[in-house]
Amino acid sequence: MSIEPLTANNSSEDWSHIHWKPRFFAVWLGQASSLVGSALTQFVLIWWITQTVGSAQSLAIAGMMALLPQAVFGPIGGIIADRWNRRLIMISSDLISALSMVVLIVLFATDQIQLWHIYTLMFLRSTMQAFQSPAATASTSQLVPPAWLTRAAGMNQMIYGLMSVAAAPLGALAMSVFSLEGALMIDVVTALLAITPLLFYKIPQTMQTSAEQVSMWQDFRSGLAMVMSNRGLVLLYGVTLLMVAVLIPGFVLTPLLIQQEFGGGVERVALMEGVGGLGMLIGGVLISLIQFPMRRIVLVLVMFALSSAMVGFTGMVPGSLFWIAVVLWFISGVTYTIGNAPIIAIIQTIVPNQLQGRVLSLYSTMIGLAGPIALIFVGPLSELIGIRMIFIAGGFLATLVCMLGFLSPNILRIEQQPVQVEQY
Repeated sequence: MSIEPLTANNSSEDWSHIHWKPRFFAVWLGQASSLVGSALTQFVLIWWITQTVGSAQSLAIAGMMALLPQAVFGPIGGIIADRWNRRLIMISSDLISALSMVVLIVLFATDQIQLWHIYTLMFLRSTMQAFQSPAATASTSQLVPPAWLTRAAGMNQMIYGLMSVAAAPLGALAMSVFSLEGALMIDVVTALLAITPLLFYKIPQTMQTSAEQVSMWQDFRSGLAMVMSNRGLVLLYGVTLLMVAVLIPGFVLTPLLIQQEFGGGVERVALMEGVGGLGMLIGGVLISLIQFPMRRIVLVLVMFALSSAMVGFTGMVPGSLFWIAVVLWFISGVTYTIGNAPIIAIIQTIVPNQLQGRVLSLYSTMIGLAGPIALIFVGPLSELIGIRMIFIAGGFLATLVCMLGFLSPNILRIEQQPVQVEQY
């Protein structure tokens, strides 16, 4: 069963006669199941480290192994997604992740497991995600009509929200029902579910011609040049980078805020984080179902500003009114997701499909590195101004950054200025 590839120019394609929904939803559901399975087993592994080792350093290393490779290797993954068959990249990435999990399961079953084995698995899975993610995201613009791009991005945001809400309870449930090895096997099963539709459906792709094939370094430079050629895109990347950088310290320090200012324990921390994830889930549902009566770039700036303001107001809530902080955190999750989804749709609209992988990976790499860089200053900053002020200053500074975006004609006209393709 296969569907003929679409033309390279997605915006001019007549979609009225194409039965695109079965293919899109089959691929999307497969990828969604794999993401949820990975989040579930990630919780299982983190909990095993917590119980077995119980040190902050071991958890910090695990976090770095799970996050940094995707940010560091993202540009390479984007280049590969533009040069090679994206369908095969997605299959290979999921297959390698599944096989590595099988090896880990065998090590657990034979009682040979060591901490460095888990670190290695997390590093490998994060690296595979650096290749899988740009291939999957760049494929979306060829799987759905242009009018569906924002909706499809919202559906992806909905899955990330579901992961935030469900990873911990589903992981705990899996550990109560299955052995540790059985709980980890869920990741293998969901990876196979992601691969299966890709064996039957073609993924349309505009391939580079032989004349366009250059070195990977030249591809990287051309991807960077494409971003730099569109001043609106550069400024949008900058707004998002600054917003993430000033908000990340607050997200990391949420447990301390709840403990020190609201007198709460692990239950309140779990509630706060779960409600935030629920907000992201609902935001994804809303952006998938509702056509908001404003241009996409306006929606991005407005929703990001609202989300940031909610973080600032959270820092101002009196210690006796924890429930207000929870409501604000929920609203922040909803508005952030509604604002984040259109960014991907904007990139998919103004960047040619055969070049989207590297542009999207540059975006994810930039955002991925903003957090770790900002976290270097968390300790000294919290000692200097206090936990509450990190939330207040970070939230309202991010709000200001987003609102300043309305002063830039280049940002507001971003979809009217396609990127310029430069060859090296």
